[in-house]
Amino acid sequence: MSFDMISLMSSFGILFYLVLIGLSVYCLVLFIRLAHRGIKALDIYINEKRDQNRY
Repeated sequence: MSFDMISLMSSFGILFYLVLIGLSVYCLVLFIRLAHRGIKALDIYINEKRDQNRY
């Protein structure tokens, strides 16, 4: 009985860590996409400001 309980708890622990790793990778991908959009927006802003100074 106790061996079954220990193996069940161990399985939940492994499953928890796998879910946690999956969520971490997903959050990392979202952060990279957000940073990429931020860099594009900053480039657009800089180009607009640069064009305004010429005229």
